[in-house]
Amino acid sequence: MKSHPTCERVIRSMLAMQRYSWEQGVCAQALFELGRKDLWIPMAYDAIQRQSPDGRLALIGSSDSVSDPASSGEVCFRAYEETGNPFYLTGARRMLAYLLHDAPRTKDGIICHNLVSFEKGFSDKQIWIDGLYMVPPFLAVMGQAEEAACQIAGYNRALLDPESGLYVHIADTENQTFVRQKHWATGNGWALLGLLRTAEAACAQGFSGIAADLFHQASALLEHMLRYQLPDGRFHDILDEDASFVDGTSSMMVAAAIARGIYDRTIPAGYAAKAARTLQTIEGTIDEIGLIHGVCGCPDFLREGTSAEAQAAYLMAHAWMQKCQDAGLI
Repeated sequence: MKSHPTCERVIRSMLAMQRYSWEQGVCAQALFELGRKDLWIPMAYDAIQRQSPDGRLALIGSSDSVSDPASSGEVCFRAYEETGNPFYLTGARRMLAYLLHDAPRTKDGIICHNLVSFEKGFSDKQIWIDGLYMVPPFLAVMGQAEEAACQIAGYNRALLDPESGLYVHIADTENQTFVRQKHWATGNGWALLGLLRTAEAACAQGFSGIAADLFHQASALLEHMLRYQLPDGRFHDILDEDASFVDGTSSMMVAAAIARGIYDRTIPAGYAAKAARTLQTIEGTIDEIGLIHGVCGCPDFLREGTSAEAQAAYLMAHAWMQKCQDAGLI
């Protein structure tokens, strides 16, 4: 894919940011989708260098994450496909073995997001919607599409709000309550991209029925999210709370999903205008050093700021829009 000056600025700032396991994974995945193997392969390498004894990838600092480390799994496997070096395959397989055999699960078999609760009064048997992006796509890439579909069904049971068609953020399955019962825009963006990536991987593995169902789920979620899209293509941080700040990360995730769907022929090409409008808005928020502003910000993601995942989401949206243009689809 041809070089783009704005993308290069965004990449440089993204790679300068400190990264936890999910940030390493989503940034490497964005660079993979952008075709920058000069960058994503070294990131896969370091994710394995920082692999814990139990198989979790890219761990630094806290070792409480269960789902997030799997976000680096696909790039590790793709690095093996690209290089033939068994180092990468071993790393991916160790991550898979952890998920299948050692990761803590809820009573109905859904992989928990963390080993602990970060909020007092709740159990550690929590499901976070972020995990739909982290775990099922990697499972499907590794030939475990049926397990991926089972995990997604568990996210739907725990977090999908039937009235709105949107996902809430965090459920405590042990106490059958919610830790955060908000329709977080970025969380729904994670889910949307996770559904599409899992569907694509399932399709590639020959699981056409699973793929068709997941593409349908993704299309439905997209429609529910678009009801809340603002005229400039962005969303409020809490989709249905106008008092919450305006967020760019979720809008770039949606733009990436739209372009992916157009490329897969699962979303009509007419939706491209929505993605293009979002990218135009976001490009107006990128400063001279490549930081994207006006997004759900680290470290706590409760207020406006900057984040590595926002940088990655922009690169994904740009990559898939470019692929659609190169293929003559838009």
